[in-house]
Amino acid sequence: MSIDLTLERIGHLANQFPYTRPTIHVAGTNGKGSVTSLLASILRASALKVGKFNSPHLVSVYDCITINDERVTPELYHSCRTQVECADEECNSGASSFELLTVTALVIFEKANVDVAVIEVGMGGRLDATNVLPDHCILASALTTVDLDHQTILGDTVELIAREKAAIARGGKPFILGPQKHSSVRSNVEEIVLRRSGVIIPSIPVKPWAGGVDHSPHSLSARPFVPPLGQPIEFASDAFTSPVRAILPLYGAHQLDNLSVALTVISTLLTHPSSFTLLSRDHLRGITIETVRTGIENTSWPGRLSFHTLPHPITLASTRDPLVVLVDGAHNPASAEALASYISSVAMHGQSCVQMLHITYILALSHSPPKTPLQTLSPLLSLHSPSGSATVSVGVLRFTPPEGMPWVKSVSPSVLRDTVVGLSPHTHVWVAQDDAPLDGQLQQALEWAESQTSKCQDEGREHLVVLAGSLYLVADFYRLIERLVASTFQA
Repeated sequence: MSIDLTLERIGHLANQFPYTRPTIHVAGTNGKGSVTSLLASILRASALKVGKFNSPHLVSVYDCITINDERVTPELYHSCRTQVECADEECNSGASSFELLTVTALVIFEKANVDVAVIEVGMGGRLDATNVLPDHCILASALTTVDLDHQTILGDTVELIAREKAAIARGGKPFILGPQKHSSVRSNVEEIVLRRSGVIIPSIPVKPWAGGVDHSPHSLSARPFVPPLGQPIEFASDAFTSPVRAILPLYGAHQLDNLSVALTVISTLLTHPSSFTLLSRDHLRGITIETVRTGIENTSWPGRLSFHTLPHPITLASTRDPLVVLVDGAHNPASAEALASYISSVAMHGQSCVQMLHITYILALSHSPPKTPLQTLSPLLSLHSPSGSATVSVGVLRFTPPEGMPWVKSVSPSVLRDTVVGLSPHTHVWVAQDDAPLDGQLQQALEWAESQTSKCQDEGREHLVVLAGSLYLVADFYRLIERLVASTFQA
């Protein structure tokens, strides 16, 4: 099944449900979810009622629609979904699964009377279902970093992809342009935004803040394990009388870019005239330096550089120390590079050099040509420091297909194995069988990963398990955690 991007079907359906909520619309290749989470947390801390829509969902469909940081209740979701499906049948729209979900989210936000909705583009921008949002509702549009992904649908160059994503711009409304890796993105985005009479606002840089932070070395072997400290940041703009200083709980240097986009959006809401027609003075006065700081520090975005501990072994039959797992939905070369960079930084803040670290990767990838496993895995399997390379072992498997997205397929484990061996011939690889049942694959991979711990201890190495390659594998991981917690409770 292919993806048929168009606004004709959803436009016909959405017309049946008038939408009036002030909305922030966020596009980009990587970082959209982090930006929407930061925005929602800041606005929530500022006493606004906030709806947020992300895709795909992580564990269940209810995850992708939240109100005040709480996922939508099944009762509210199904009540609104039923209305949308009935309207789809009556007007013969023929809406796709994602289009039905998008309109359901809009209906929920309208029914809940949220003060602000923060909506992530699903894919691209110009023809994405979320671009059905009425012009008059848009507070601001934003674009995070643009890179190669979904080329068969969006275009085979970053310039073409950027133009597709920039097409969420609206006339007379601010368009916040985030930091870009590729210099050609900016000129292409500016052309599209100006053609649509949008107002381009470059994001304001976020700087590291050195004051009042404990910089003691971090150890992956510490028991109990304590995740690394967040990132101290400083942000200054004309919207505030003094700099905003906070501890950003999202890991990775790339999150400073995402935060710059989010904070520039917030600053723009406080200064751009178009905001004053959609938000009340009370709402705007509620956004202060203190609420921005609180919102930043309360931000949570699971599955993106998230540390977790699992019992040793996964079967709960031992009292050994927990297994430390770093979970990240890195699914393309750019996000894999960001993950690799973060792993290097963690290693260098622990032992004296990265040679003292053993990384056990657990990986699954989506089949998404022209993107290849080689392009995505290369950054992860070539970690280097001035002193040498970390030792690595790799487990490869499949993920559970996401509900309602039959076109999403796993790359065969045998193909992943061949890619790993081609990149690193001496790497030990655990491989699930291509035709093995999906149920239990991840638990088997984690049991294999924990078997590496004793060897690492004997060699004096720290051990980090990294689960990555697809958000659908991350979803399997969180479902496994839920089962482990339930098993522990029952025991």
